[in-house]
This record gives sequence, structure tokens and C-alpha cells, in this order.
Amino acid sequence: MTWGFTKAALIAGLLALPTAALAHHGWNWTADEETRLSGTIREISFGNPHGHLTLETEDGVWDVDLAPPSANAAAGFVDGVAKPGDAVEMTGHRSKDPADMRFKAETITVGGKTYDVYPGREHSLQPGG
Repeated sequence: MTWGFTKAALIAGLLALPTAALAHHGWNWTADEETRLSGTIREISFGNPHGHLTLETEDGVWDVDLAPPSANAAAGFVDGVAKPGDAVEMTGHRSKDPADMRFKAETITVGGKTYDVYPGREHSLQPGG
């Protein structure tokens, strides 16, 4: 193996990283229409690259993507605000695939308080409606 081939492979791999990150963390997997989701938190984490919670609903169990830690913190949605067993209502976008029980939350209402973790995005639904 030559240094030229190794260098080219390394550069190609590094260039692919931003694309892979955008594919995973972008909004391209979500439906355009904003919807509501409510249920009981099973698990919640606030880690990188974004927060996550598992939500028990009447329809089953949903995987919910939250915002990155810095956006959650800016909204006040931090560790201790919500915990397993808490009832929660969210607005956001479900997966384009109706069989895929995934949701990307824009607002989270828990304990009577609403946290807008994506305040820069246009919202078609008001929380708590």
C-alpha cells in the first residue's frame, strides 16, 4: 500500500463524516407536518450528540430525538426537569415512514412548563393545544 493511496483514503473518509452526521442528525427523515405526541417517559438522556427519550404512549413505544445539549440547556430543559414516569406532551415531527415510531421534538411540556428547544424553527402548532 502506498502513502498516496492511504492519504487519499483518509481524505475521502474525513470528507464523508459531515455528510454522515447531517444524515443522522438532520430533519430529512421527518415528515413536513408538525404533530403532537404525548405519553409517559420511560427513559431520558441529555448526552451528545443530542438528547433522547423513550416515550410510552397508547400506540406503543416511541424513540424521541431531542435537541443537542446546548439547545436543551438554553431552553432550560436540563437533567432533573423531566424523569422517567413523568407525563409529557410534545410538538414536533414524526418519521416520514408511518411504521417508524420515531419523533423529533421541538417543544416539550412537562410539569406544566413548556420548553422550546428549537426556538428558531417556525412552529405551526402551539404547545398544550
